[in-house]
Amino acid sequence: MRPEELPEIRHLHLFRDMGQANFESLMASSYAQNFPQGLEMIRQGDPADFLHIVLEGSVELFAQWSNRECTMAVVRPVATFILAACIRDAPYLMSARTLERTRIILVPASDLRAMFRRDSEFAVSVINELAASYRSVVRNAKTLKLRNSRERVASYLLRQSLLAGGAASYILPVEKRLLASYLGMTPENLSRTLRTLESDGVKLDGPRVIITNREKLTALAQPDRLIDGPDDIADASGSALPKIS
Repeated sequence: MRPEELPEIRHLHLFRDMGQANFESLMASSYAQNFPQGLEMIRQGDPADFLHIVLEGSVELFAQWSNRECTMAVVRPVATFILAACIRDAPYLMSARTLERTRIILVPASDLRAMFRRDSEFAVSVINELAASYRSVVRNAKTLKLRNSRERVASYLLRQSLLAGGAASYILPVEKRLLASYLGMTPENLSRTLRTLESDGVKLDGPRVIITNREKLTALAQPDRLIDGPDDIADASGSALPKIS
């Protein structure tokens, strides 16, 4: 592990309040690994051996069942994933593959559990991180169950604009196929939905989103803080598609 990488890891909500000696001990047992694009790093059902910290690149978390597949999240630097399985010593519920060349810090799950019992501030941070991830999953479930496809897409595009400082134009942070899967749609349905949204104040030019009428888009999306947030810790937990950087 490079010495210059430690401050970035230390700054994460998960590690920032733990004792310095305990942080150094945990990092001493961890190691860095570079993965090529398109590599399946973990597979659902396998034992959770490591907490993963993404330092460079991006990782798609996805699930499979009966020849079907869906995107659960896209994780970008600097963020962790698979914390719950590591703490519970349980199998992975999701698989993970790299979307580009990616650098990962691997923290042994057994050391993570030992530190959870040893460092009370770290234990509180773990609980807060898991609670934030849970809330993010609930928000996403509410979006999928309570909104139709047009409302889901509109709310996502509007929220990305707000995260970009209210920008009227921005680049989608993920490929459209990943966005479609995350929103519970096929790529074809997403494309059709995007075309219908042009009359509601938004259009796409390739990966670029252009908001032409914010009032119309807001009226369709009907933002709700109990669904859309903001929730700063949850947004940084790596449990949803990434915001604009």
